[in-house]
Amino acid sequence: MSQTATLLQGDEDTFDLRAKLRKSQRAYKLKSLALIAPLFLFVLVCFAFPIGTMLSRSVDNPEVNTAMPATTAALSTWQGNALPDERTYVALIKDLADAKENGQILALSKRLSYEIPDYRTVITKTLRKLPDDSAASKRDALIEVDRAWGDVTYWKALKQASSKLTPYYLLASLDHRFDPAAGSIVKADPNQSIYVDIFARTFYIGAIVTVLCLLLGFPVAYWLAILPEGKSNLLMICVLLPFWTSLIVRTAAWIVLLQSDGLINRTLMFLGVVDAPIQLVFNRTGVIIAMTHVLLPFMILPLYSVMKSIPSNYVRAAISLGAHPFVAFWRVYVPQTVAGLAAGGLLTFILAIGYYVTPALVGGAADQMVSYFVAFYTNKTVNWGMASALGSLLLIATLLLYVVYGKLTQPTQAR
Repeated sequence: MSQTATLLQGDEDTFDLRAKLRKSQRAYKLKSLALIAPLFLFVLVCFAFPIGTMLSRSVDNPEVNTAMPATTAALSTWQGNALPDERTYVALIKDLADAKENGQILALSKRLSYEIPDYRTVITKTLRKLPDDSAASKRDALIEVDRAWGDVTYWKALKQASSKLTPYYLLASLDHRFDPAAGSIVKADPNQSIYVDIFARTFYIGAIVTVLCLLLGFPVAYWLAILPEGKSNLLMICVLLPFWTSLIVRTAAWIVLLQSDGLINRTLMFLGVVDAPIQLVFNRTGVIIAMTHVLLPFMILPLYSVMKSIPSNYVRAAISLGAHPFVAFWRVYVPQTVAGLAAGGLLTFILAIGYYVTPALVGGAADQMVSYFVAFYTNKTVNWGMASALGSLLLIATLLLYVVYGKLTQPTQAR
């Protein structure tokens, strides 16, 4: 009996110990969650929520659905083969009258004009001569006001625009649109097809800036890596110094330096390189120069972090075995910096394609990038759909590049 009691007592002690361990682990998890909760809320409120809102705005389509609920409901069962029935025309008259009273006509006509440019005129003309209750046939009365109401294409466009979600803005960002008459996606008109060229210009400028940063940053990073620690730390302060200066101040300084009567043009003329001032600002040359200066530290720092970890005796061993110093550097040292090259290049390119301030201040009209048009649609025309669509496409490109960046830097982290 005593042995059995001892075994039972041991089981109870083991159970109590396990319970205490679970309680301790639960308390530890709760403390950990409490510590990361502020950071999680910060990321959620400041990053996840704005990005999610932007992505939703690129497909959100509330204008027609909100201003014309009865017409939207009537068109939901319309097949589009012939003109809608009398009930739909009655709903249209009622919705237009209510929208005018509620101050929704401007947003409504603006949204419908995206589908068919002269839809705004049709809405305005119809409101001036809106049929009253005395009209026997609302269909005939509306067609008499404007022949557009007798055209199936306008009704198809109205039904297309009445959907709660729309691909219009994303298609427009890719220079395409949905043709209500054909019922398919077609290329936009040549005078409206600008966004593919803008994206190409953005990636082109980003690539040029990245290459220049690589050509300038690689020697600097190598020099910092081979210098003694004291001198290297002192020079690293010079690399980090631009981070402590306002971006607008640095950009304005380049405007002063690059202008026709600026220091660079005066120096070139004094040395006899040019006879007259050359245009270096408010064009693509100025944009590339200023952006290269701003983004150069983002190339140097990843390269320096990789080069600092490369043992110098590798190159010396190759030279001692008979290799030329340049061959030893190119075939032994440079391959070990590939992770830094890829990380710095992709990081610089990602930052370059999203730049706004520097191209807006230093560049001309033909040098503006996607970010400029996002700001234009946000601040000037208040077209949140187009701004969100352009921003979403730029975000997708950035995320894809970030995935590549993560994969290329993973071996360095593992090492």
